Amino acid sequence: MCHDPASRPPAPPRTGAVGDTGQTVLTADGTRFSAAYALPADVGAATAGVVVLPDIRGLHPYYVALAERFAEAGVPAVALDWFGRTAGTAEGGTRDADFDWQTHVPQTTPEGVDADLAAAIAELRRRTRPGLPVVTVGFCFGGSHSWRQSGGDLDVAACAGFYGRPAMVGDAASRASRPTLLLVAGADAATPVEDQLALAETMRGAGADVTTAVYDGAPHSFFDRAAPEWEDACQDAWRRLLDLVDRAGSGPSS
Repeated sequence: MCHDPASRPPAPPRTGAVGDTGQTVLTADGTRFSAAYALPADVGAATAGVVVLPDIRGLHPYYVALAERFAEAGVPAVALDWFGRTAGTAEGGTRDADFDWQTHVPQTTPEGVDADLAAAIAELRRRTRPGLPVVTVGFCFGGSHSWRQSGGDLDVAACAGFYGRPAMVGDAASRASRPTLLLVAGADAATPVEDQLALAETMRGAGADVTTAVYDGAPHSFFDRAAPEWEDACQDAWRRLLDLVDRAGSGPSS
C-alpha cells in the first residue's frame, strides 16, 4: 500500500536551515487545488528544485514533510494534490486518512495531472527564480506520472519515481529523453521488478539516460523513517535523488 498519512519520510543525508514553508492553493485550467511548499533558508543558493508528486492518497502530511526534508537538503520544493477537479481543495490543506481516494483516482487524467504539474512548476519558480531547473519526484501513482514526464512536453529537467507502474507511463516511454531515476522496491507486491526494468530499457532505447536502483526485499513504501530495517536503502535513495537534482542544477539551463 502507499504511504500512510501517519508516515514520515527519512531524514536526508545533508541538512541545513529551512526558510519559508507553508500551504497554498494553486490554479490550473480554472481549477483550484491544494499544494505545499518549503524553501531552504539560503534559497538563492539553490541550483534546482523539486515538485513532489504524491501517491494515490493525494497531498497528505507525509508529502508536506517530504517537501520540508528537501528544503533541509538545500532544495526548494512544492508538493501538489491531485484531486482539485473532483474533490475541491483539501480541508485544512491536506487529505486525511479517511479521504475517499478510490472514488477520485479513476477521475484523474494525464492532461489534468500535467496542467497541475505545470502550475506547480510555475509556483516553484515564482518563489525562487525564473528558469530554475525542476525535477519531478513521485511515489506510486505519482511515481508513474513522474516517469511519464521523461517523454512529455513540460519544462522539467529530470524525473524520479518510487513504486511506479509502467503501464501508466504508456507511450511516453518510447519518447523518453530526460534523465530518469527508477527507485524500485524489490518486494513490491503491486508491480513486478521485471516490469519496471523493462520500462527502463524501453526508455533507454528512446534515448533517455535512465538509472535503476532495486532494493532487494524492500516493500512498497519502504521510504519511511519508521522502517529502520530499510535505513540503508533510504539513505541510498536519498543520495541518488539529490545527485539527480544536483546534476539537473549543473546543466546548461541553470
